This record gives sequence, C-alpha cells and structure tokens, in this order.
Amino acid sequence: MKLPAVRPEVAALPAYQPVQPLHVRARQLGLRPADLVKLDANENPYGPLPAVRQALAGLEGLHIYPDPARRRLRAALAAWLDVPAERILAGAGADELIDLTLRLLLPPGEAALTCPPTFSMYAFGARLNGGRVVAVPRRADFSLDLDGIRRAVAREKPRLLFLASPNNPDGGLLSQAELDALLDLPLYLVLDEAYVEFAPAGSSRARQVLQRPNLIVLRTFSKWGGLAGLRVGYGLFPSALMPHLWKLKPPYNLNAAAETAALVTLQRLDEQRRRTEAILAERERLSAALRAFPWLHPLPSQANFILCRVSGRRAADLYRQLMARGILIRYFNKPGLRDAIRISVGRPEDTDRLLQALEDIARQPAPRQGERP
Repeated sequence: MKLPAVRPEVAALPAYQPVQPLHVRARQLGLRPADLVKLDANENPYGPLPAVRQALAGLEGLHIYPDPARRRLRAALAAWLDVPAERILAGAGADELIDLTLRLLLPPGEAALTCPPTFSMYAFGARLNGGRVVAVPRRADFSLDLDGIRRAVAREKPRLLFLASPNNPDGGLLSQAELDALLDLPLYLVLDEAYVEFAPAGSSRARQVLQRPNLIVLRTFSKWGGLAGLRVGYGLFPSALMPHLWKLKPPYNLNAAAETAALVTLQRLDEQRRRTEAILAERERLSAALRAFPWLHPLPSQANFILCRVSGRRAADLYRQLMARGILIRYFNKPGLRDAIRISVGRPEDTDRLLQALEDIARQPAPRQGERP
C-alpha cells in the first residue's frame, strides 16, 4: 500500500534549531543544571513573580476547559495598553500568532518579506505555510535597507513584512519615520515587540494599530514577564482581520495556568517594572564590562541581550570555552552575522561568573588556526 507523501514544502524544510534544554546541556557537559549560567535564550533570569508562583500553586478548576475567548486576559491587556479588547487575540506565545497570521494572509506560493539577521521563525513559518520568503538583508550596522525593501515590494509583491523592534539579535529599535514609510507600502507589516518592555518608554507602537489598517503588533510575556515556559503571547490586529483570526485560532490554545500567570503579572506591574529596571541596570554594567576586552565589540542594545562582534579571536572558540565553564551563550556564523556572540542579560552573579570566565580566557593565548580551544 502506497501512502500519500508528506507535503513537499515540509519535506524540504530544514528543521528549526531551538536552544537545547538546560538539563540536556548539563548532561552533555557533565554538570548539574544548577551549575550552569544560562545566557543563551533571552529569558528573564528572575522568573515569575512570587505572586504568580503562589497563584499557580493554588490553581483550581483544571478539569474544566478554559474560556476560549480569554475575556479576562484580553480585558486586562486592553486596560494596560489602552486599546479595545476586541482588537486583541491571545496565543500560545507569539510563535502561534505568527503562524496564525501567516495562515490567514499568505496563500501558497505568495511571498513574505523578512530583513535578516532577525528572528528566524518569520521565514520558517512562511515556508511551513507554503509561502516564498524574500529577504532584504540589513546593512552592516543592522539598519534597514529601506530602498531595498521598496524595490523588493515592487518586484515580488509580498503580502507581509515581518520586523522586530527591538530586533533580535542586535537589539536595535525601528524609528517612527521608518515605520511610517513602511506602512505606506501595499502589505501588512507585522511588528514583533517581544523585547519592547526593555526599550525606552514610548517605544511600543501598539496603539497605532487603531489608526493603521495594515499594522499588526505582537507581544509576549516570555521575556519581561518571566513566563517563557508557559507560552503566553498576544497580538493587536486590524479590525478587519479579527473575525477570521477567531476562525483559525484553536478554541483552547492558551491553558489556564498561562492565563492565570499573565493576569497576576498585569496586576503587579510596579513589581514587574522593578525587575525590568534591575535587568536594564545589569545590561549597562555588562555592556561596559565587555568593552574592556579588546576582542569583544558590544553593540548598543534596547533589549535584554547584547550582541558582540568578535575580532582577534574566533567567536566559535569563545563560545566553546565559555560552555566548558558552564556558561551558555549564543554563537552566530551566518550571512550578515559572522563571528558574533549574543549574551542574555542575567543577574549580577551571572555577570560576575561570565566576566571571571572571560578574564580567565583572556589570560590564555588564542588558539591557532585549526586548533581546538
């Protein structure tokens, strides 16, 4: 019996490469998870608020399906962001909302536009949905090539443009002038604000969804809220898209624990902001300390991570040397991002261990070409 083949676009799709779980990496290194300093996935090092942990410990009604409309969460988000709840859709992380947006707006064979280096789920999701990916690379300083974007739009007729602000992996912000110029193009602009809580006040463009019929803004509790393990995201969408998104959304996509954690976080914004301020202070300390190493060149960041170009040593060697010491960072070596590392901002004690490890490495001669560190 010959069975139907896997969809060709899925068969040809390279697998997405997520960060290794902590227990897996610890086992590979022969260490305990508690011995590792995890600075590789831009998580909040402080985790959920104590009140969130308490609420989850006492959560009841887990045998009952949750509200498919997420009315309480959407109302709380609407009050916080000063937007109508009718324009908000909650999802299992921003990843699900990226997928729902593509399923709604990208027919097979049509194009989505990305500006790498950036979050790879945009291109992955477009290909998974049978779309084409048109890439307009960023300049060497990670700024957008606006003229290149305009030419690509005229040539390829993409239906969507994905941008992150702050962008991952460099931490740069999209300016209002750039946003206005891009919103004049005949496509939907999906603006991913996963890290915007770490940017200066007023950096979010969430309320502009009310005035711009082709703007979509995605947000998440994974980073600033410390809820990456619970997967809570939400999007603000044009009113014309909302009825169709409700058709696509799985009815119980956000579980009760995730909604509870997000609601409690929103009820304690002052406490959450203090944690964010601690991360911002540590970001500045870390950035200044990294500049003391002549082979590290940290870029300015408005997120909870710092991208460093590496020269005089090989970034791959540095990545392995830190890992051997139980310190996990990200290493990049791809077009537009050669010999670079990205370091998430941790707690002061995490920074201390990182800097001590870098000092130890600095006292060792750099490996010669072909040698392993």
